[in-house]
Amino acid sequence: MDIVGLGLATLDVLMRLKDMPTWEHPGRLGAFRLEGGGPVGTACTAAARLGARVGYVGTAGIDECGELKLRSLCGSGVDLSRLVRRGAPEKQLILVYVHEETGERVFSGVEGLDTQTLTVAELDRDYLTSAQYLHLDGFHSDAALEAARWMHEAGKTVMLDAGATRGPVSDRMRALVGATDILVCGSGFAPALTGCPDPWAAGEAALRCGPRSVVQTEGRDGSYTVTADERFHTPAFDVEVVDTTGAGDVFHGAYLVGLLHGWDLRTIATFSSAASALTCTKLGGRRGIPTFGEVCAFLEARGAGVPPAGPSNLESEI
Repeated sequence: MDIVGLGLATLDVLMRLKDMPTWEHPGRLGAFRLEGGGPVGTACTAAARLGARVGYVGTAGIDECGELKLRSLCGSGVDLSRLVRRGAPEKQLILVYVHEETGERVFSGVEGLDTQTLTVAELDRDYLTSAQYLHLDGFHSDAALEAARWMHEAGKTVMLDAGATRGPVSDRMRALVGATDILVCGSGFAPALTGCPDPWAAGEAALRCGPRSVVQTEGRDGSYTVTADERFHTPAFDVEVVDTTGAGDVFHGAYLVGLLHGWDLRTIATFSSAASALTCTKLGGRRGIPTFGEVCAFLEARGAGVPPAGPSNLESEI
């Protein structure tokens, strides 16, 4: 594998609507879609569609919902040989309400979503450390911490999707940040982690928690990258937004592909922003995931430049 993701994959039930339903006014749906989701699950799907060899490690139920959850992973070529099936119905289910005018979402998880977690004993150390990159999202936290330790002992790299937050950062997530090489977080996480409201100051403070690179994604405001040597802002691309579900997850998958290509961080951030923007043009977090060629064509059409085709760390041709 080039990349192994260890984290959450879900089955998303997406409903695009103008107003949230009430008992008095249930309303009608403008569109409906059923597909796979989840932070690491969608990032793995994106990386595979962009040309990387990707494996996913997580859990799934044995019912029809579990089968549906895994279908788009399999269809994108993600290896599921180390997936653990639980002898129970699928619990990692999410209802996604998508505002038809803005593309913003509200998520509602099924009770018990976090009850089908992996244990350390269920991990295959050799499989994980065969990859150049391990991608985490904070789910299966005990297993994730141990897997990160194994990767570092093998001289490999760990990337963490810390998500967005409006509240305090848990002790477990702080521990994962400390075990991370590349931290990619959503709006509010770095300030909550560090106590610094300014994105540059928050990024610099987050570096002191362990990562060597911090990327803060801020939706329409683009992303902010901070390392020990540089800091820069990458604008978001303007597209007609249908649904922002999975946009950050696709950014993460594309970012890993850029790292595999050996590009500089500015090029990687621009490539990832383009992949993320294209995803927002269709309903669902995976339906709009572009191919490598589609991202390059999008960048060229907007005068952003096509990424270099130089030496790559990918073991398979893209």
